[in-house]
Amino acid sequence: MEKIMEILARYGVLQEGHFLLSSGLHSDKYLQCAQILQYPEQAGKLGGEVAKKFSEEKIDLVVGPALGGVVLAHEVARSLGCRGIFTERKDGIMQLRRGFSIEHGSRVLIVEDVVTTGKSALEVCEVVEKEGGEIAGIGSIVDRSPKDFEFPVPFRSIIRVEVETYTPGQCPLCDRGVPLVKPGSRESKN
Repeated sequence: MEKIMEILARYGVLQEGHFLLSSGLHSDKYLQCAQILQYPEQAGKLGGEVAKKFSEEKIDLVVGPALGGVVLAHEVARSLGCRGIFTERKDGIMQLRRGFSIEHGSRVLIVEDVVTTGKSALEVCEVVEKEGGEIAGIGSIVDRSPKDFEFPVPFRSIIRVEVETYTPGQCPLCDRGVPLVKPGSRESKN
């Protein structure tokens, strides 16, 4: 775990400030995995590490939500020797586009760079199930979800990072007037 944290720090993944997360929560830290995934060699290594977490499973397809899961889905799929696709939101609804399809009965691994609330991964689960796929599990580079959070399917990450989050009305950073930055890819209602 320490080695992974060193690598993430070296590539500027862990950022500090006042962030509006895609969940609508605020935090003084943000994990921007795009900073490391832009380097193919590093993306391949991380994809390989996520794939190892599911090496005992039969996986036919890897699916990641756009944007955070696109590169990772590709690299995990490469490591597992299967196809990798992504979902994206259109009019606020997660869906398959671009001619992507899921064969009925396919064993699907859903991957995401960082899991905070699990909302995007759960939306992808709905898409997969609607298409007739069977969810083998959910994988991520970073798990920063609450300790009591559980997915309805196996969830495995390379590393767990605890980062405090605040609701907008109870945020000490807001109280101190620290400027709020929105780095995420999902539109927030807050």
